[in-house]
Amino acid sequence: MNRLRRTVLGALAALLARPLAALASWNESAFGAKTPQDALKGIGAANPTPSKEIVIDAPQIAENGAVVPVEISSNVPGTTAIAVVIEKNPFPLAGRFEFKEGALPFVKLNVKMGETSDVRVVAFAGGKQFSATREIKVTIGGCGG
Repeated sequence: MNRLRRTVLGALAALLARPLAALASWNESAFGAKTPQDALKGIGAANPTPSKEIVIDAPQIAENGAVVPVEISSNVPGTTAIAVVIEKNPFPLAGRFEFKEGALPFVKLNVKMGETSDVRVVAFAGGKQFSATREIKVTIGGCGG
């Protein structure tokens, strides 16, 4: 019985350790940044090159800033990661998504925006960073912008 108990406890400990390993890769400086420049610096993209190869599909006017749908795809060859920075949010870095080789660089997410702001997307490919920006207007209570 002791052997079974130790095996079960060992397996349980291994399962609980996985989420802790994920936290070890948390980029606290980037996600905790208060300015877009600091967030970009934190993810290693201080001066990304503008690119028309990044497509941002989002509403031009969002009537509910609590849920703004954004779809992003990168046509930059060899894209390995995509980051989303919302310029006027208190914590600008909304997310960073990494892709394995051969994966389609596409992300769909809902972001929260307190006010009208530029949404900047940075794609990482071939050791370089590329960016695209789109302004999304947020109305207050759906009454105009």
